[in-house]
Amino acid sequence: MVGLIITWLVTAISFLIISRLPIGVEIDNFGKALITAAVFGILNALLLPVLSFFTLPLIILTLGLFFFVLNAIIFGLSAVIVPGFSLRYGFWSAAIGSIALAIINSILLRLIAPLTS
Repeated sequence: MVGLIITWLVTAISFLIISRLPIGVEIDNFGKALITAAVFGILNALLLPVLSFFTLPLIILTLGLFFFVLNAIIFGLSAVIVPGFSLRYGFWSAAIGSIALAIINSILLRLIAPLTS
């Protein structure tokens, strides 16, 4: 349970960091980042397996690179659902934002891992 809360907080901080980058991702405040992180996590848990199943031929054909598109779709859906979280350049902001989220999240979680064990 503690690990889930830490991951949620790290993801919210990652969203705030991404909103400061010039890629078109805009988040109003930390509260909206917390809500966005929760919605993104729920959508990832519920939609990614379903979308992966239906797009399996594309995933195989592109050697897994289609997962970037799936992550961008989930990132964009989060922006549609959460007020205060918007994408200035549409799909391209979602695509670059999802890649940035993966990179920043992994760096922050790697830095925090020694502190939590």
